[in-house]
Amino acid sequence: MGCFLTPDELGKTTRASRLRNGSPIPTHAVTNGEFTPPPRSELQRRFEARLRELAEPLARKQGMARRKFLKTAAGMAAAFVAMNEVFGPHFVVESAEATDPERAAARARRLAKQFVFDEQLHFIRDYNRDARFKRFLGFRTYTSRFLDPKIGEATSNELLKFPNFVKEVFLDSDTKVGMLTGSPNDDIQDWHLNNDEIVAACKIVNKEAGSTRMLGHAIMAPNQPGWMEEIDRVHKLHKPAAWKGYTMGDPSGPSKYMWRLDDEKLMYPAYERMVKAGVRIVCVHKGLLPDNAEEVMPGATAHSDVSDLGKAAKDWPQISWVVYHSGFRPAPRPSAAYEKMFEETGRIDWVSDLAKIPETFGVKNVYGEIGSSFAFTCVTNPRLCAGMLGTLIKGLGADHVLWGTDSIWYGSPQWQIEALRRMEISIDLQKKFGFAPLGDANGEVKRAILGRNAARLHGLRIARVDGAPSYDGDRFAMLKEEYERLGPDRSNIAYGYIAREN
Repeated sequence: MGCFLTPDELGKTTRASRLRNGSPIPTHAVTNGEFTPPPRSELQRRFEARLRELAEPLARKQGMARRKFLKTAAGMAAAFVAMNEVFGPHFVVESAEATDPERAAARARRLAKQFVFDEQLHFIRDYNRDARFKRFLGFRTYTSRFLDPKIGEATSNELLKFPNFVKEVFLDSDTKVGMLTGSPNDDIQDWHLNNDEIVAACKIVNKEAGSTRMLGHAIMAPNQPGWMEEIDRVHKLHKPAAWKGYTMGDPSGPSKYMWRLDDEKLMYPAYERMVKAGVRIVCVHKGLLPDNAEEVMPGATAHSDVSDLGKAAKDWPQISWVVYHSGFRPAPRPSAAYEKMFEETGRIDWVSDLAKIPETFGVKNVYGEIGSSFAFTCVTNPRLCAGMLGTLIKGLGADHVLWGTDSIWYGSPQWQIEALRRMEISIDLQKKFGFAPLGDANGEVKRAILGRNAARLHGLRIARVDGAPSYDGDRFAMLKEEYERLGPDRSNIAYGYIAREN
């Protein structure tokens, strides 16, 4: 992954890592680089201002700076209190959590053992200025930099690499296991992580942890020269956890290699090889297009919806089909008509189409992953975010929705984890569209989405008889305990792109 916006679009953005307001929840819409970030809304401005008003006296009462306070569990609670005041009561939070640090910390400790499997994680390899992403320097794990409070002062590119990735994901969040993924380009030299590098990273993490903490995709690039041979090679050498592809070809486009999931001539022989080799999970990027997609990537829109999934899923019941981002298509600016459509009809472009596939095609092998789509809607329109979750659960089933954060682009996954734990679908939306409530932070629905669904899909055994996660005693868990004793220093920095403000 990286930025797929055109130079013109990129010129209208700035790196989110340059913000230093300390908020644990982004105060701007952050993009992973695959879609155009909208300008900050008035509600987002009000949220930032209200959080500052709340945090200043609370921080003084605790004898700490505001930014330090916002790194605590009470500071996180204060952010959700401010979100509710500005956007409406979409998150279950009590003001007492913000004013009573021990109460907030006790809640955080109680939920810290919850099993969280992040289906979508990214970092970039080392590269030099003269050859973008062409020089792989290897990985480092345990370094003093993990505990360095000045890490936020490093360059943006350094923060997107492996050491900070491990800190943000495994030390600064409750994530227990993650799926490392990537994306193809028409020029293989520009792949942000190639298949061998994904495997190498997973092996190092799991060796250092002493347990299975990271799984990896193998990226497939249909129509590119030698792509079937690459499937055979990766199966033989690595046996990946799943395959991932982009039907739009090169997401930085324009691409010569667009394809469809239901192309019997092109794709069905590949599915046959996958099934035979025993890797029967196919993940596909859908949705998340820049505003001017058709100008710079002709054909990308038609290759980014889910119209090709139903037939493929029905023809290949042996395969589990995971739709990344759940097909969410960000609204072109202005977005009022998009939001009106949801409020009047319940439709969310392409997410609703995905949710209808099981009923329309009579299949049970389709999953929706919510990386970026959850993060984006959560900070721009939490009501739409809740509606998206309700739509997916109603159509796919609560057991077929997968947690993903698209981090490290959004910083530590912890704010997203907390957002899902606290989010509830409003009563009026439940009645209007037949949505089921999301329930308690540690209830069946949220535990399923946050981790148990992915564990079942990937065949991970995650719990002992007493229900405690089996990762409590590995080396990463011990490292995190040490880190927390020294005083955790979550950066509260996001690393994607935000709209530039005048």
